Amino acid sequence: MNILKKYLAILAFGTLAFAGTASAQEAPDALIKRISQEVMDGVQADKSVQAGNKQHLLSLVQQKIVPYIDFDKMTAMAAARNWRTATPEQQKQLTAQFRDILIYTYSGALSQVSDQKINVQPLRSAPTGDDDAEVRTTVIQPRGEPIQLSYRLTKTATGWKIFDVNILGAWLVQTYQGQFTSGIQASGIDGFIKTLADKNKALAAKYK
Repeated sequence: MNILKKYLAILAFGTLAFAGTASAQEAPDALIKRISQEVMDGVQADKSVQAGNKQHLLSLVQQKIVPYIDFDKMTAMAAARNWRTATPEQQKQLTAQFRDILIYTYSGALSQVSDQKINVQPLRSAPTGDDDAEVRTTVIQPRGEPIQLSYRLTKTATGWKIFDVNILGAWLVQTYQGQFTSGIQASGIDGFIKTLADKNKALAAKYK
């Protein structure tokens, strides 16, 4: 998960930080292409983010990134068949705890932005009438090999939102599915919710 933690927030979900109201009108590839550069420029210009100010990082993620992620869909996919057996209240709690886990993960990665550039590949076919779309990108680093990133977005009433990311051949949701499955098998849904809550408490303590 180290590679995911390093690049996911910076180069994947971070691309939606300044989407604004235009996201409802733009195609997924156009949206990501425009926003990627805006976010890179914004984070690179923020000295407090570069210095690793944790409260500032957390606030930035909550205000600028969180609104453009479909946490409900992500959690349902990560929970897989266990989602269908969970009660509405358990689903709500799973989503809330998973959301916080991801927020802390993204916050811990934002300060690592340097001189990366993103090339966005155009969609092979127009997404008109489709509810989901996939956008492929290549991250060019100052040093090291290019990184292939793919985004899965879903069309909502408020515009396109990301619900999964593929980095180096691994889909984020699929990676978490194993953790959800083993955790729920070991202690049940309520027990797994408590496990996530305890982890979030430990992470929250680092931001005080």
